[in-house]
Amino acid sequence: MARLTLRADDHLDTPERKRIYNRVNFQEVSKSYDLLTRVLSFGRDQSWKRQLISDLPALDSPHCLDLACGTGDITFALAKKYPKATIRGIDLTPGMIDAANVRNEFKSITFEIGDMNELDVADNSVDLVTGGYALRNSPDLEVTLREIHRVLRPGGTAAFLDFSKSPNPFLQWLALKIVFLLGAFWGIVLHGHTEVYTYISKSLKRFPDRNELHSNLKDAGFQVTKSRQYFIGTLEILIMHKLPSSGA
Repeated sequence: MARLTLRADDHLDTPERKRIYNRVNFQEVSKSYDLLTRVLSFGRDQSWKRQLISDLPALDSPHCLDLACGTGDITFALAKKYPKATIRGIDLTPGMIDAANVRNEFKSITFEIGDMNELDVADNSVDLVTGGYALRNSPDLEVTLREIHRVLRPGGTAAFLDFSKSPNPFLQWLALKIVFLLGAFWGIVLHGHTEVYTYISKSLKRFPDRNELHSNLKDAGFQVTKSRQYFIGTLEILIMHKLPSSGA
C-alpha cells in the first residue's frame, strides 16, 4: 500500500486542496476502511447505520442518492429497505467505488465516482439523500448543502451520520483530543503512520459545531426533524427535509 505523503494541515484551507487530500487519503485507506470504522466506533458503526435507515420514511419506489458512499454500507441498507428503489452511490475515491462494486449484489444500485459539490443529478429528482461521514468530508459544506437541496424533491428527506462537535468548548476540546489519539494509534497500527486517521480530528476541528450546523441547514432550506446523539455527543444522526416552500 502506498504511503500517504500529504499532510492534512496543509490541505484543509481551501476546497480544492481538501478535495485533493481526500481523494489521496481515502484511496490509501479504502482496503482497511471497513475495519477502521468498526474499530473507531467500538463496534457501534453498524448499529448507527441501521438506526439511520430505520429513521427514513416509508416509500414505495424512491430515487435514492448515497453521498460519500465508501464501500457501500448505507447504500446496501437502502436497497434492503426499499426493494423497488433506484439507488446511486457516489464517492470521490476510485478505491472505495471498486470495493463497493465487489460487494454489490443489487441490480437497483449503481456506484460511480463523483463529487458531492458537483452532482451529476437533475434538479428535484431525488427522494432520499444519505451519507455516512459525508458532510464533514465535503470540500465546501455550503456548496454541498446547496447541491443536496437542488437535487432533492420538495419535501424530500436527507439523512446523515457523522461526527459531531459540541458547542461546549471543554467537551469540544476533549472529544477532539480523544479522536486524535485514537486516530493516531490506529494509523500507526494499520498504515505505519498517523496521518491517515488524525485527519478525522483535524477536519472535525474545522467543521461547524452542532448548533452552527443546524443553523446552516436551516439557512440552506432544510428542516431538521430528528437528531440522535451518541458517544456523549461526538456522533450524530440527522434527519431533515427540504422545505416545500423554499423555492424549489
